[in-house]
Amino acid sequence: MAAHDSSYKKIFSHANMVEDLLTGFVREEWVQELDFSTLEKVSGSYVTDDLRDRADDIVWRVRWGTDWLYVYLLLEFQSTNDPWMAVRIMTYVGLLYQDLISSKQLPTDAAGKKLLPPVLPVVLYNGEPKWTAATDINDIVQNIPGGLRKYCPSLHYLLLSEREYQDVDLEPLKNLVAALFRLENSHSPERLLEVVTSLLEWLSGPEQDSLRRAFTVWFSRVLFPGRLKVTDRPAIENLTEVKNMLAERVKEWNKESLEKGMQKGIQKGMQKGMEKGIQKGMQKGAVQLLLRQLEKKFGTIPNKFILQLQQANEEQVLLWSENILSAQTLGDVFGH
Repeated sequence: MAAHDSSYKKIFSHANMVEDLLTGFVREEWVQELDFSTLEKVSGSYVTDDLRDRADDIVWRVRWGTDWLYVYLLLEFQSTNDPWMAVRIMTYVGLLYQDLISSKQLPTDAAGKKLLPPVLPVVLYNGEPKWTAATDINDIVQNIPGGLRKYCPSLHYLLLSEREYQDVDLEPLKNLVAALFRLENSHSPERLLEVVTSLLEWLSGPEQDSLRRAFTVWFSRVLFPGRLKVTDRPAIENLTEVKNMLAERVKEWNKESLEKGMQKGIQKGMQKGMEKGIQKGMQKGAVQLLLRQLEKKFGTIPNKFILQLQQANEEQVLLWSENILSAQTLGDVFGH
């Protein structure tokens, strides 16, 4: 999980990813008013009461009209539900506000009054089970009747659960975060190759070198070892090598699928042949047994009856075997 977190933090340390996250997955009107040319990463060095350093948090700010909107990305990915995530978010937002106050970075209103900026807390969840934890601190505070309820905190965070997005909805988007979600949700080399080909096209400019490298590291350290069990390969240097490796894996996968299909067909044919042979052998044995019973009861059997026995199907042989019990003549056996 540490490699996964580290790789994600590198990826979301790029303005393109933050812009695509907001425009593609925050479906609210105010996002259209943001000036993404002003996106800048803010130092996030916070220390909680138990002295856990939060220096690796990612905090971005972007201008919204004449004000700044702080976007807080909590990139500690959960593979299981964290029932107290809302408490953690409230703590981290409070630490962000304390940092802004102490560093005197608060915006002012028209009257010159210092105010706290709005913060959008975002949690990215990449686990398999459905997220069931509360997304608002107010929902996990005990419900107390009377006037005390008004003093309870209320802070909501935006949950983006990657597994809930379908590939059919993500594919049409020329969006880097959508591509990342598709990669997380894809389990076939063909689908991965398709997404990587798109990434190479979108990140072709020299200004995208750093983000291309971040995606390459994520492939090398997280996706390949965990998804494709690729552990004996040399270090991957760029996305082109990722594409070539996936193309090679697709060929191997298709070859394996073809061989498995052929092997399955051969096994099925052999099984069918054996079953047919066994059935034919059993029928031949039943005919020989009936013939011996007829000879014992009626003596020498004429050729026409022997020929009739050899040409009979299983149902006819069974019927004649039953007739012999009460038959007085060969004609009675064969229904003549």
